This record gives sequence, structure tokens and C-alpha cells, in this order.
Amino acid sequence: MAPVGTLSSSLPLIILLASLSALATPSLGATPLHRESNDDMEALLCLKHHLSVSDPTGILPSWKNDSTQFCSWSGVTCSKRHSSRVVALDLESLDLHGQIPPCIGNLTFLTRIHLPNNQLHSQIPAELGQLNRLRYLNLSSNNFISGRIPESLSSCFGLKVIDLSSNSLSGSIPEGLGSLSNLSVLHLSGNYLTGNIPISLGSSSSLVSVILNNNSLTGPIPLLLANSSSLQLLGLRNNYLSGELPLSLFNSTSLQMLVLAENNFVGSIPVLSNTDSPLQYLILQSNGLTGTIPSTLGNFSSLLWLTLEGNSFHGSIPMSIGTIANLQVLGMTNNVLSGTVPDSIYNMSALTHLGMGMNNLTGEIPANIGYNLPRIVNLIVARNKFTGQIPVSLANTTTLQIINLWDNAFHGIVPLFGSLPNLIELDLTMNHLEAGDWSFLSSLTNCRQLVNLYLDRNTLKGVLPKSIGNLSSTLEVLFLSANEISGTIPNEIERLRSLKVLYMGKNLLTGNIPYSLGHLPNLFALSLSQNKLSGQIPLSLGNLSQLNELSLQENNLSGRIPGALGHCKNLDKLNLSYNSFDGSIPKEVFTLSSLSNGLDLSHNQLSGQIPLEIGSFINLGLLNISNNMLTGQIPSTLGQCVHLESLHMEGNLLDGRIPESFIALRGLIEMDISQNNFYGEIPEFFESFSSMKLLNLSFNNFEGPVPTGGIFQDARDVFIQGNKNLCASTPLLHLPLCNTDISKRHRHTSKILKFVGFASLSLVLLLCFAVLLKKRKKVQRVDHPSNIDLKNFKYADLVKATNGFSSDNLVGSGKCGLVYKGRFWSEEHTVAIKVFKLDQLGAPNSFLAECEALRNTRHRNLVKVITACSTIDSAGHEFKAVILEYMSNGSLENWLYPKLNKYGIQKPLSLGSRIVIAMDIASALDYLHNHCVPAMVHCDLKPSNVLLDDAMVAHLGDFGLAKVLHTFSYSSNQSSTSLIGPRGSIGYIAPGEHFPFICMFQFPTL
Repeated sequence: MAPVGTLSSSLPLIILLASLSALATPSLGATPLHRESNDDMEALLCLKHHLSVSDPTGILPSWKNDSTQFCSWSGVTCSKRHSSRVVALDLESLDLHGQIPPCIGNLTFLTRIHLPNNQLHSQIPAELGQLNRLRYLNLSSNNFISGRIPESLSSCFGLKVIDLSSNSLSGSIPEGLGSLSNLSVLHLSGNYLTGNIPISLGSSSSLVSVILNNNSLTGPIPLLLANSSSLQLLGLRNNYLSGELPLSLFNSTSLQMLVLAENNFVGSIPVLSNTDSPLQYLILQSNGLTGTIPSTLGNFSSLLWLTLEGNSFHGSIPMSIGTIANLQVLGMTNNVLSGTVPDSIYNMSALTHLGMGMNNLTGEIPANIGYNLPRIVNLIVARNKFTGQIPVSLANTTTLQIINLWDNAFHGIVPLFGSLPNLIELDLTMNHLEAGDWSFLSSLTNCRQLVNLYLDRNTLKGVLPKSIGNLSSTLEVLFLSANEISGTIPNEIERLRSLKVLYMGKNLLTGNIPYSLGHLPNLFALSLSQNKLSGQIPLSLGNLSQLNELSLQENNLSGRIPGALGHCKNLDKLNLSYNSFDGSIPKEVFTLSSLSNGLDLSHNQLSGQIPLEIGSFINLGLLNISNNMLTGQIPSTLGQCVHLESLHMEGNLLDGRIPESFIALRGLIEMDISQNNFYGEIPEFFESFSSMKLLNLSFNNFEGPVPTGGIFQDARDVFIQGNKNLCASTPLLHLPLCNTDISKRHRHTSKILKFVGFASLSLVLLLCFAVLLKKRKKVQRVDHPSNIDLKNFKYADLVKATNGFSSDNLVGSGKCGLVYKGRFWSEEHTVAIKVFKLDQLGAPNSFLAECEALRNTRHRNLVKVITACSTIDSAGHEFKAVILEYMSNGSLENWLYPKLNKYGIQKPLSLGSRIVIAMDIASALDYLHNHCVPAMVHCDLKPSNVLLDDAMVAHLGDFGLAKVLHTFSYSSNQSSTSLIGPRGSIGYIAPGEHFPFICMFQFPTL
């Protein structure tokens, strides 16, 4: 997906600095000479001694120590009145290395030091403070000049220009710089300066330009500086400045450029009154500003740039902004603006950039926009609620370079944009667009500057034309995912030699993977996942030396995994899961030391042993070879993969003991080796794995005592069922106690209780499930959430994520709340946001109950909590919400009683799916009743509260009526929490939590 572009507020300052540098022309009084001319020559030779240059034919080698004509040396200027005294050093862009020595302070007649764009390092010598004639100092763009700005510079009372930008200076800005009454330009951008902006800077009546961008300055803008009557340019971008914006900045009669972007300013823009302001550039993006955009901004008739992106402005766009006749750049992306866009905005003929993305704007884009905005270069309206068709008139705006309409509701056929010779990026992602006869793609072959083309997640359909190979030779990114595209992949795609990213997943593509894809030398990422591709992986893919990501999962691919993939030495992620690959895993794959993001070969038919070369994965974070037919023991070399965080080997035929070398895998977060034939004792070193959140050893042949420390202290994180010879030192694990005789009568009683609890239906389900396990080699999926570091979301974040709690995002409702689908801009995945209707009786208690339940529970078959939000909404009312993992396949109720085309199904669940879902919910209930501490009863179990994720794994949700049994005992029928009386939804009472889904097996007539 193409990111929504935001403008850089760094404007060229060369002209301004050049005009101000004229003030630095040497002006010498009748000061008598204090040193002989050879003193200046010695100082120059000292400077040469401390500097070096890589080019031997350059300027410094011409400085000869036997020459008395140093005034003729390159870069040296002497005074016309005092012919033997040096007044200027101009040594720009000479690749000078070394440091500025203290002896430069002996050039007492210096008025100008100009050494930018070199490789100088170390500190600025304090001896510069001896140069009381100095007017101009420029050491910018040396990168490595470090240390503090010398306090002694405040002794150079004649300084007019100080430019120390783009270095590594640290510490605070010297307060004494404010005492330089002649200072007109102070440029300190691109350093590591800290502390507050000196208040004294505002006391200079000659200060014209202050540029402090890209530092770590804190605190508010000093009012004395904001009130300056001479200041024309103030650049404070990318710091940590805070507080509210001073009104005087906006009412200034001198300020022409105000750059306050990327700070922590809060509050609203002051209501403005200055209609005669000369302000031309107002750049406020990426702060914490709130409120509405004041209509008085329209009074700033001189404005050329107005950028307000990345704040929290709400309300509508003022019509008055459209009256700023010369406005060239208008940026309002990433706010909470709503309503329709005023017609006046679409009639600003001087606009070159219009950014309105990531808001809640509605309406249609006018059909004549291409005629009314003749100079537009960038049109960004991504992630709003625009409807209608894409205006055909945009094809007449030949200046267009970027068209970004991502995530709206545009429909109809994609227009022909072939008349846009300068088009660089076209992003139409996530709309309802159609391809028709695909003539739009053939038209785009005329856009010879095209670099990025995003067409994913529409309804293009049809077969890709061969003309795709005629797209621009400059094309680097092509997204066609999730479009129901059918047919085969054209071989002509090999002509796109500059292509770096090709995403075609989630379509209906058939046939073989073209051999020609291996002829794209610059390909960086290739995704063909979730299609119907068949055949083998072509050997030519091994030619892709730049390939970083290869995703071919969920197809019908077969044959052996080619060892040629081992030639892709830059591969970082490889996913071949859910296919029909057979044979052994080629050793060449295990030599890809570049793999770090993940290797997933799961759910295939791979056989043989795991090669010893697996130890080459020294940077690998995720390894999934589960659900295959692998045999033999785990190689001890796997212990060399010290960065491994997730290891899945379940559902194979592996045996042997867990290698001692696993003691080195201390970064493991989850490890699942269930459903194998491992034996021996569980290693005690797992106790020291402080990062581990999930350990699944179930259904193996482990024996002996279960360790007691570390992860084993929480039974919710360890799964050890199905190992008959294990024992425990605590009854919490529900295993026989080590070295303790357990009577046969007690075991017999326990079996009877279990039999009574689950009865004959449960036995049938277990037998069916066991058959499925054997035939399909599937295991119960364990998606155990990590130890969650709760995120902090504000009410405004929730508003943005749901497009203002739009009805389009409403996915469910109940008595106590509404559930919305949403997505936070900073997060990768969609979430579910349950907003409680606090005016309903019992809703506040339901919120507390849900928070209590989610705080105390954590299981793979419970809905995963992300965070909760309790705050005040924009109207001042109490607001409570819970943010949960989004379940893309909806509720079980919708699958049991399906509606046509809902969730993409037209017939009920199969018997196998019903059995697996029943087992999932049985596992969740077993956890709540028997393993959760304290134990818990759901009290509202019904099909609508069972949610299914994208893999059809069931998750129990809605804990608003849950009750915690604080003193639950296996031997007692009483608890501290009363459950007397019916509980549950009105009109529905679950038939008992041990038999929740009898209705699942009452098959309707098909």
C-alpha cells in the first residue's frame, strides 16, 4: 500500500542566506596592527597542518611554507587597506578532514569564515571568541563537528551570520548569543541541541532568521522571540517544543515564514486578526493541535503554503481558505475533518498540492476538477468517504505527478490516465473500481515516468492483459492483490526490468508461476499467495539475487522445493505454507543466513529429516515447519539460531529428546512441538527463558517431573496434556503428584465426573476429531497471546480508526454496546472496538466485568484483548470502550444460519468444521472453569458470542455477564459468588456450558 505523502516543510534558504551574507563584506576600521604579517602566515600554516585533503592537486597543497605571498593562496583573502592581514577564509566543499585548530584565533583581522560541506570533526575552538572583527561564520554540513557551541562566540559583537547547521553539536544554545545586537541569521538546524530556546534571542532588534530545525529542543516558544519586530523567518521543525502557539506569531507584521512542524504544540490555532500579515509559509503539521481550523486563516492573503497535516483538527474545512488567491500548497491530511469539501477549494487555480487524506470527508470530487486546478501536481484524498466516480477530467491536468485516492468508495471503470506524461504514482487501493476491458492499463503504458502503481483491493476482475508488459520501464512497485483477477500471469511481465515489488496475492490466478518472473533482476518482494496456482516453483526464481520476500502460501503448488532458492542470498522472508510440496527440505534453503523475518514451510507434505544446516539461521526470528511428515530428531545445530523467537514444529513425526543446545535459545517467545513423538524429561533450562510466553509440549511421550520455575509457574502458558508419564509438584497442572500415591478410587471418581460432564456427545466428538487428526495431520491451533503491553489510545484515535464511528464500520450491536471495525494508522491489523452504551442499565457494570475478565484470562480460544479506553468524548460525556482482536469470519451464528454471500459462504458448516469449533470452545470453557485463576463462568454462552478468525479458529467473547468464582473448589458446590437465578441474554438461555453447541449438529435441510 502506498503511504500517504506529506510535504516536507524544509524550504530552500540559499537565497535568503546569500542575501544576508552580503552583510558580511569586510569592513575594517583604523585599528592598528598588533602582529606582523608572518604571524598570519604561521596561523595559516598551522591551519593547514591540522587539515588534510584527499585530492593532492587541491587548494591546501598550494599553501607553501616558503611563500610570503600567502594573500594569493587559494581560499585566502587579505584586506585592501592592510594588505598583509587575512580577512576571509573561503574553503567550501573541498573534502577537508581534520579539525579547526585554536591557532585560527591568531587571525585577528578575520571577518569571514566559510568552511561548509567538508568532513571536519571535533569541537569548535573557543579561540574564535578572540576574533572581535568576525561578521560571518559558516561551518555547516560538516556532519562531525561536535561538542558544545562555545560561549565565547558571544564576545564576537560584530557577528551577523552564524550557520552551524548539519553537524553533531550538543548541549544547550548559549544564552549569550542573544546579546549579539547585530546578529541577523542564526542557523543551527540538524544537530543534537537540547534545552530551551534562550529567551535572550528575542532581545535582538536585528534578528531576521532563526532556524533551529531537527534538534532536541524543549519547552515553549519564548514570548520575547515571538514578539520580535524584525523576525522574518522562524524555523523550529522536528524538536520537542510544547505549549500553546503565541498569538503574537500570527499577528506579526514582519514574519514571512513560520515552520513549527513536528513538535508537541497543543491547543488550537489562535483566532487571527491581522489582515496585513506578510506571512507566506505557515507550516504546522505533526503536532498535537486541536479545535477547528479558524476561518480567519482566509485573511492571510499572502499565504503560499499552508500545511496542517498530522494534527487533530475537527469540523469542516473553512470556505474562506479557498479565497487565498495565490495559495500553492494546502495540506490537511491526517486530521479528523468532516463534511463536504467547499467548492472554493476546488477552484484554487494556483494550487500545486492538495492534501486532504485520512479524514472523514464526504461527497464527490467535482467532475471539472481537472479544469479548475490546472497546476495541480499532487492530489491526495486517501482514506476518506468520497463516493462517485473518479473524474475523467483529471486526465487533462498534465502537471499531475501523484494521484492518491486510496481507501474511499469510488466506483465505476478506472479512467484512462495515459495523457499524463508526468505521472509518477497512481494509488487507487481499497475502492470499488472495475477494470472493464482493461483499456485503462493499456492507456497507462503512455505514462513513461510511472514508478508506483497501486490497484489492490478493488473488484477489477477479468484476465490480466499482455499489455502489462508495456508499462513504463521505470515502474518499481505494482500492487494487484485482492481483485478477483483470474487467468494466468502473462509472461510479458518480464519486460518490467525495474520492478522491485510485485504483489498479486488473494486473487483467482491459475496455471503455473511463469518462468519469466526469474528475469526481473531488481525484484525485491514477490507475493503470489492465496491464489490457485499449480505446478512447481520455477528454477528461474533462484536468479533473483535481490529478492528479499517470497510469499507463495495457500496455492496448489506441488513437487519439490527447488534448491535453487538457496541462491537468493538476500532473502529475508520465505513463506511456502499451505501447498502440497513433498520430498525433503533442500539443504540449500537452510544456508540462507539472510533469513530473519521468517521461514514458513508448514502444512505441506514434506518428509525426511531436518538437515544439520538449519544452524545457519543465525538471524532467523520465526521458523514454522509444522504439519508435515518430517521424521528423525531435532538437530542440535538448531541451538545456534540464537535470535529465534517463534519455533513451530508441531504435527510431524519427529522423535528423540529436546537437544541440550536449546539452552542457547533464550530469546524464544513461543515454542510448539506438540503432536510428535518426543520423549525424555522436560529440560529445566526452560525455567530461565524469561521471554517465553507459550510452551506447547502436548501429545508427546515426555516423562518425569514438570519443572516448577519460570514459565511453568503459570499453567496458562504451558500445555502438557497428552503426556501420560508426566508428574507435577503442584495440583495446579492437574497431573499426578510426583512421589505421591494417588488412589485408584480417586482416579476412577475423576473419570466418572469427566464422563458425566461431557457425556456421550463429547466422546463422539473426540473420536471424530482424532480421525481428522490422523487423516489430515491437523493439530489444534494455539494462538496464545503474548504478555500484552497495553497500548494507550485516546478518544480521538478511536474516532479516526472508525471514521467517526461510521455506520459503515458497524459490525455488531447488543443491549450494552456497539462493535465497530477499525484500524489505527500506527497499527498493521484491523481491530474490533466495542463501545459501551453507558445510558443503558447495567452497561457500566458490563464494562467493568469485561475488563476484569480480560485482565485475568489469556487463552488461544478467547478473544484477545488489546487495550481498554475510559475517558471523556468530544461532547464531554463519559466514554468507555474495549479494543479487541478483529475476527474476520464473524460469529458462529452467521455460519450456522448463513445468509447468501455473507462472509463469502452459501452453505452451512461441514461436519469436520463443527467438530473443530466445538473442541475450540470446549477448550476455552475447560480453561475458564478449571485452569483460570480465579475460576470464571461465562454466563452468556451462545453462537453469536463465538467468533471465528481468518483460519476458522473459534474464540469465545463478550464477557459482560461473566462471574468470577473467587473461592471455587472442586470438592464443593458452593462459591463466594452467587449464580442463583437465570443469567444470559433475554430470550435465550444456553443449555449448559458443557453442552453449548448441540444446535451445531442439528443439520438443516440443504
